[in-house]
Amino acid sequence: MSKFDNAMRRQVFSLPELIKQQYEDLEPKTRKVLTTPEIFSAQRIVLVGCGDSYAAAMAAKNIFELLTGIPTEVVTALELSRYYDRKQLGFSPLNPLVIAVSNSGGVARVAEAVQRAKKYGAFVLGVTGNVESLLAKSSDRILKLDIPSFESAPGIRSYMVSVMSLLLLAIRIGEVRGRYTMDQAMDYRYDIASQADELGKLLPEMDEKMEVVSKQWKDFPAFDFVGAGFDYAAAWFGQAKILEATGKFAMHINSEEWFHLNFFARKAKEIGTVIVANTTNPADSRNKELVYYANKLGRPMIVITDGGKEDFEVDTTYIKVPKTKYQITMPLTQYAPTCLLAGYISEMTGEEYGRGCKDEWSFAEGGACVQNSKIIVE
Repeated sequence: MSKFDNAMRRQVFSLPELIKQQYEDLEPKTRKVLTTPEIFSAQRIVLVGCGDSYAAAMAAKNIFELLTGIPTEVVTALELSRYYDRKQLGFSPLNPLVIAVSNSGGVARVAEAVQRAKKYGAFVLGVTGNVESLLAKSSDRILKLDIPSFESAPGIRSYMVSVMSLLLLAIRIGEVRGRYTMDQAMDYRYDIASQADELGKLLPEMDEKMEVVSKQWKDFPAFDFVGAGFDYAAAWFGQAKILEATGKFAMHINSEEWFHLNFFARKAKEIGTVIVANTTNPADSRNKELVYYANKLGRPMIVITDGGKEDFEVDTTYIKVPKTKYQITMPLTQYAPTCLLAGYISEMTGEEYGRGCKDEWSFAEGGACVQNSKIIVE
């Protein structure tokens, strides 16, 4: 075991067993949480959340559209609660279907968003681990998450469960609406479950590589996390974990916009660059160009992928993640290397997660800034 073992690393290594356990729990729940009429009524889907839950929504957005055929958008809680056009809420009975994700259920802005959505006629499914929370009490239906307790760290286990719940919901909605056969739906589900063993096989090498990278990058002042489409959520989540765990500056950006913006950042050799680029991504050609040009700039770089050097033809560090049968299931595990990176750098630099809610952050104890915010529903 590494002398830099840490709580985030231990959470990552717990994922294979958690995937198995949560699949058995969530698969039957997602079949029953919405009735057939409710599923057929949906004309538009709105995914909403804050922080990690927002990243989970981003991971699932394209998947909902592909599997269900229903136009789907990801909306921040603040946008839905304060800015979203009320004429787009309740435009038809039970519409749009708002799926709000918050493991704690206590985030004020998410509760505010669903209360406003319901007020103007939307149908709300709350995905939460707390049935007594404001989110749960404000929802029409609840998908209850039951995540076994574990050592505290910036959310990794809860993120995986949020992503799995959304994937299984999308599969179920598409199945009921006749988008594919029950056999095909089960094959999608088996692809989710099979990642437990596949991730377990890859973790030792992944962990070893990420410890080496972390030692090389621990003193860098800034980090770029880049991805597109299904991969973008993993990039977004990675930058979030760096901020939470290390307090260092991190940015997420998509593979095209990187060329227009971050490409020009000075001190390129001091910017740790993480590119999430699976070989089945429709933006594969652009991702290959990204890897090539980042290397030309001298960027310290890792590529998180189901492929390797033979796919990108650039001599850099490749971090292997599970190669799935269907690209729609890749978001379930592809973020794991970013969590190892954040955990190791935090441990190596002696930084406390969330700054330990000490000193100038002491007022944030217990999530006060996100849970105690004033709720306004207009």
